[in-house]
Amino acid sequence: MDQWQERKRPVCLERRYEFESYDATRDFLDRLGEFSEATQRFPDISFGKTYVNITLRPESDATDAALTDADRSFAVEIDALFR
Repeated sequence: MDQWQERKRPVCLERRYEFESYDATRDFLDRLGEFSEATQRFPDISFGKTYVNITLRPESDATDAALTDADRSFAVEIDALFR
């Protein structure tokens, strides 16, 4: 969790993952896609040849929405896909 950046405006968690090759990037994206489908939680993703940026927003769309333990747990599970 230490590499995730918590933002206040807008409320979100952000992290950048770096890879040695395009194949490694694709493998991670495939694992992330399967995990997202299984959990029905879909983070914002942007990527290039050797990096992936992920933004997690609170599941609630309310104006006073805050990050929860479930959001942080989801981030930790994404970290596990990277290893």
